[in-house]
Amino acid sequence: MRKRVAVLISGRGSNLQALLDAEQDAYEIALVVSNVPSAAGLDRARAAGVEAIALDHKPYGPNREAFERDLDALLVQRNIEIVALAGFMRVLTPFFVRAWAGRLVNIHPSLLPKFPGVKTHQRALDAGESEHGCTVHMVVEEVDSGEILGQARMPILPGDTPETLADRVLTLEHDLYPRCLAQLARTRS
Repeated sequence: MRKRVAVLISGRGSNLQALLDAEQDAYEIALVVSNVPSAAGLDRARAAGVEAIALDHKPYGPNREAFERDLDALLVQRNIEIVALAGFMRVLTPFFVRAWAGRLVNIHPSLLPKFPGVKTHQRALDAGESEHGCTVHMVVEEVDSGEILGQARMPILPGDTPETLADRVLTLEHDLYPRCLAQLARTRS
């Protein structure tokens, strides 16, 4: 039986599209939630026949946990079993991470543990790295440091810029994320 997955987004939803397009027997995208009401990824979800909800974080002000408690209630109401972050541009509070422990997964544009956080492509170039890539990992309270489920690598080419790296890494992400999510769905009860 396929696991019911919710995908949390904040933007265009290109990784969401990869998850939707992947032929999987292990999971189904049952819900997409964006904290940004104008996120293009919501339209992608609706076009695929998936329930898409905007839950704007702004009315909550600095109370991130109140936003996440409402998000958690939404996920529980819809019998979600796994939560996949796909360009969800908010650091989650301990409340949400603990509530979804073992069932909360993210994709990050670097070869963790190198370059957690933001500006990963520039940081890889500045460090003189010879390769770069992406990592699918479990989410824990410390940012970008959970169990690694998979990585995809590529060489850094002469003349690469943060923009060219971002484009090439995104292609890797679109292949890696569906495979790792399917494996997680098969192994988690």
